[in-house]
This record gives sequence, C-alpha cells and structure tokens, in this order.
Amino acid sequence: MNAVTDFIPAAQVVKSAEQRLAGYDWAAFADEMNCFGCATLKGVLSPEECRDLAALYPQEKHFRSHIHMARHGFGKGEYRYFKYPLPDLLGGLRTALWPKLAGVANSWNERMGIDQRYPEAHADFLRQCHEAGQKRPTPLLLQYVTGDFNCLHQDLYGDLAFPIQVAFLLSEPGRDFTGGEFVLTEQRPRMQSRAEVVPLKQGDAVAFAVHNRPVQGSRGNYRVNLRHGVSRVRSGQRHTVGIIFHDAK
Repeated sequence: MNAVTDFIPAAQVVKSAEQRLAGYDWAAFADEMNCFGCATLKGVLSPEECRDLAALYPQEKHFRSHIHMARHGFGKGEYRYFKYPLPDLLGGLRTALWPKLAGVANSWNERMGIDQRYPEAHADFLRQCHEAGQKRPTPLLLQYVTGDFNCLHQDLYGDLAFPIQVAFLLSEPGRDFTGGEFVLTEQRPRMQSRAEVVPLKQGDAVAFAVHNRPVQGSRGNYRVNLRHGVSRVRSGQRHTVGIIFHDAK
C-alpha cells in the first residue's frame, strides 16, 4: 500500500466535506460530548447519498473483509470493512471531522491524565498508526435485517486508538426498519451503569466515545467506561456506516 496517496483523500474532496460541516455549532457539539459522551449531527448526508452508500454493500471490490457477527459472538447481523482508498464521501468526512474531534479528544486525555495528544491533521495520526503496525482501514458498512442486533462493544484495534468515532444512519426509521436503536452504556465506578438511547433519522450522525471519557466529580475528574451497540431490529433492513479514526493491526 502507498503510505501517502492511499489513505489521504484529494484536496477538493476534503474541502467539500469541510464546507458540509461548517454550518454546525461545534461548541455545542463539544458540550454534548463532555456532558454525555455522545452528540448528534443532524442531516449530514442526503437521502440519495445514504442510498448510494448502502448500495455499496454487495460490491466486493470496495471491501477488505466481511464479518458475520453470530460467528464471533458479536450479535446477529453482518458488516464489511472498507479497503483503501475509501469512497470519496467517507474519506473526505473522515479527514474533515478529525480537527472537530481532536480538540475534544485532547481535552479528554488531559483530564484523564493520559499523555497521548493527537496531531492537527488526520493523515499524521494515520502515519503513527501505520508505523505501529496498524495499517488496515477500519471504516465499515453494517447491515441488519429483522431479528439482528449488535452486542455492546468497543472498537479497539491496536495500541493506538482515537477515543471518538462517528456512525451515520443510512436507512429511515419507520419506513425502512423498526427497532434497531443506537444504544450507549456508561459504566461508572461504584455506581450502576447509565444507558443512552440516541434517536437518529436517515442521514444523521452520532459521535461517541470509543472506550473511556472523563467525568467531573467532587474530587476531580474520573474515568468512565463506555460501550455501544444496536438494539434488535423488529422489521425491515437497517444500514449504517461507521467512521473509526484509527487503523487496525
């Protein structure tokens, strides 16, 4: 794999994604992330873009692997990991979202006493991943049908892991499927776990903590552990695309 051109999208692709994201209130987004460990971005993708991305699923040429969840105890359903180069829409969004998220991630690490700091450009972080032997792309396209679900989990693929990821709902709730809610749980020290169900419409994105996030307590910051999943799809078919910012071994 070419270490430069294969994972860096073209400048015009990134510029288009940056323009798409420019109208959101990123200060409010950061507040939501700090308060709840997740935040939504409404209508990032158009219905046509959602349909086009979902239509990639049966096309083998776009993917490096195909996972059936039941075989691994992950739940029921399936997903495919994209290969490099990513589709322009995903590659552009992955690059353009990075600086919006890196500031939150660096703040979290400082509050949790973690030394890792993330560079301004996503390509620089990917180079760090590749130098550490994490060279396989992690953006993925998920497909669920009636009865499918995704167990609570964390997407950690190596020693280097960016603490925030983003998922886009490609299907329309109530029309394409029912059930299948995005679920986030937060395990707090010496307390019962907190659950968050995030309502999404077609084209919406949810950003959320991959593993840990800081919470302000009476004696300073402490870490909470998060997991995410998808509840049972009651009817229809549900597609989601996920953007994970670290690569895998």
